[in-house]
Amino acid sequence: MRQFETKVQELKHSVLRETARLAWEDKLTTGVLDIPEKIIPGPEPSTRCCIYKERAIIGARVKLAMGGDRSNPNVVEVLSVACDECPVTEISVGPACRGCLATRCVHACPKGAITVVNHNATIDHSQCIVCGKCVAACPYGAIEKHQRPCEKGCPVDAIAMGENKKAAIDINKCIGCGACTYQCPFGAIMDKSWIVDTIQMLRGSATWGYKVYAVVAPAIVGQFAPASLGQVVTGLKQLGFTEVVEVAQGADMVADQEADELAEKGVLTTSCCPGFVGYVKRHHPEMEQYVSHTPSPMVMIGLHLKEKEPNAKVVFIGPCVAKKTEFQLGRSRNSIDSVLTFEELAALFEAREIEVSELEEGALEGASPYGRGFAASGGVAGAVTQALKEKGSDFEVKPVACSGIEECKIALLKLNRGLLDGNLIEGMACVGGCIQGPSNIIRTPKNKQELEEHKKTAQKTTVTGKAEKPAKKDKAAAKTKGKDELV
Repeated sequence: MRQFETKVQELKHSVLRETARLAWEDKLTTGVLDIPEKIIPGPEPSTRCCIYKERAIIGARVKLAMGGDRSNPNVVEVLSVACDECPVTEISVGPACRGCLATRCVHACPKGAITVVNHNATIDHSQCIVCGKCVAACPYGAIEKHQRPCEKGCPVDAIAMGENKKAAIDINKCIGCGACTYQCPFGAIMDKSWIVDTIQMLRGSATWGYKVYAVVAPAIVGQFAPASLGQVVTGLKQLGFTEVVEVAQGADMVADQEADELAEKGVLTTSCCPGFVGYVKRHHPEMEQYVSHTPSPMVMIGLHLKEKEPNAKVVFIGPCVAKKTEFQLGRSRNSIDSVLTFEELAALFEAREIEVSELEEGALEGASPYGRGFAASGGVAGAVTQALKEKGSDFEVKPVACSGIEECKIALLKLNRGLLDGNLIEGMACVGGCIQGPSNIIRTPKNKQELEEHKKTAQKTTVTGKAEKPAKKDKAAAKTKGKDELV
């Protein structure tokens, strides 16, 4: 088995692998109930109170691996059976409390929830509203606020403690970014998978004669090390994909179209990140007018492929949970038939016993370095700027690259108040961009270096396919220059 960053990733991989293996063999219906016992053979538990609870958690994970609750529109779900290890009490008094005479904590509490008993501050949690004023007031730092990792990791406050003390997701706030799936240390939050649907698609292609395209995100470089990207391409074809296409080709198309849109409208926000678009729609609907009407690179390349092959199936493969939301909500304009993550692709390879690092190098029809650069923060703005230069436009791009939702929020508020020093907001839900997406197998600073090396290998050198043109000169300035030369 490949190396993973965490035990949670390893467990998720095992579930996806076994689910995929049964789906390939067409034994899912009869074998699905055997998966928990195969992964947790026992007799002793490894992380929970007993093997029966561990198996129950595996069962819940298998359900999500098979698509989850279809009636729930949210791509991310909480596994209630696994969510019980985080502290319930958020505000607590530690051993550093001196029972001081000033009792600033008592006076700071707006609900009278704190009293001093036996020279020690005591909190009545039935009265506490978790405002945190006592935390700030204590001179010894003895009062601490404990926040669940999922709540702390959610950039839009969409996760809270439900009535049963389990994590609960507010689907009206959730943007599907998947940050919580990575942050939960017990793996109690997981994204739904379309891995079974994809396998059925691949199995049916030979019978029904349609092509299946794998559209891979540029963030894939380095994810299957020591295997090269060329070997991954060969592995995808061994899985049954007819052709492998880089989504960066769609990114070039987006940059080309978005450059014209920016020049026409004057102010714009990008639309390539579905997490960012979802954030604007749900949390700043008054700013939706600024969101680019250009489809995302995933949709753009999907439309392009479907135009060539109307009966083809297109599967996007990337590091992004929000892409599943984009697909699930029908925002892909029927251009995409399934979405997989790098984690799920790794499970597919192992289920078919394909050792990618031992394969021959395959060819990947590439895009420009600018299109590949979409995977990192600042890359979209750079590609749009380049596209305008190639068009000979004199429009001056003033990009504001936002890495993470917090920076996006600040930029949107400034734009709304007329204080933004810029005209193109590049919104990325993940800090650092797609190269640090929640469904990457490896999340390190090296990911950016791998992407930069990948950009250098691009055979196409321009976004639009045209050489860079000189900017159009101002007519009045040109006439003045002519007169000066005559004098």
